[in-house]
Amino acid sequence: MFFYHYNSPIGRLVIVQDNNGICQIVLPNREIKVNATEKLTPVIERTINQLEEYFQGERKSFDVPLSLKGTDFQLMVWRELMKIPYGHTVCYSELAEKIRNPKAQRAVGMANNLNPVPIIVPCHRVVGKNGSLTGYAGGIDVKAKLLELEKDNI
Repeated sequence: MFFYHYNSPIGRLVIVQDNNGICQIVLPNREIKVNATEKLTPVIERTINQLEEYFQGERKSFDVPLSLKGTDFQLMVWRELMKIPYGHTVCYSELAEKIRNPKAQRAVGMANNLNPVPIIVPCHRVVGKNGSLTGYAGGIDVKAKLLELEKDNI
């Protein structure tokens, strides 16, 4: 496993790669607990390049290899998150409906919270039913910046 620090417009991110792809992006002010070597691998470099394009408003989706590990339910939620179009939001109940489990709003919220690859798996695009900016692992201010960036570049 390898990791590398990337100073992004929202703060310092830590990008982690395993043998299969990017397995974690640690948002600013979050602890990283990973047994890995610091190295800028080709996959991490490609991820940084795509993140830079995203922050410049030029990239709307990502195509880096991901290595997502979670329960079947979490993986289903994360796959659905990747279908939310750039610049759009959905609420937790809509996301629960999309995975055909309308009563799973809280579980969807928890899966969102445990998303290991934020930004690329765009959990920031999930908001409260009234459009409010609900919890985000990187903080509400970071979520607001990401949504504003996308809104400005649709």
